[in-house]
Amino acid sequence: MMAIPIARYRIRRENERDLRFALREMRTAIDKYKDACDAQKITSTKIDSYCYPDSLDMLVQGVKLANDPKGTKIRFLRRIPRDPFTKSTDWGVRSNQDDPTTQGSGGQNVFDVFSKTMEKAPDGTPYSEW
Repeated sequence: MMAIPIARYRIRRENERDLRFALREMRTAIDKYKDACDAQKITSTKIDSYCYPDSLDMLVQGVKLANDPKGTKIRFLRRIPRDPFTKSTDWGVRSNQDDPTTQGSGGQNVFDVFSKTMEKAPDGTPYSEW
């Protein structure tokens, strides 16, 4: 009887670890994109994007280097990580022009990512706020 709650706790902790890793990986890729754009190694596709990517897919597909006649692309992610709670690669995104507490995005750019799960951590904070 004691093994079932311990196993559930262990699975939840593994999912939390995987969520932290996935969020860190995507946020690092967004930051690298921003740094490359600010350094003018790549060009921003939209004026109102403020040098942030238009989508997470853009980080996977790659962006052409500026002033490269060969059209070489630089990729920032190998693939979009899977959310361990929703079992999907569909993440919530916020632009830098959105309210930080909103669960929706105006679609201008990808400034931050969050999980779309409604579950809460043991301390009561929603995983979507991590």
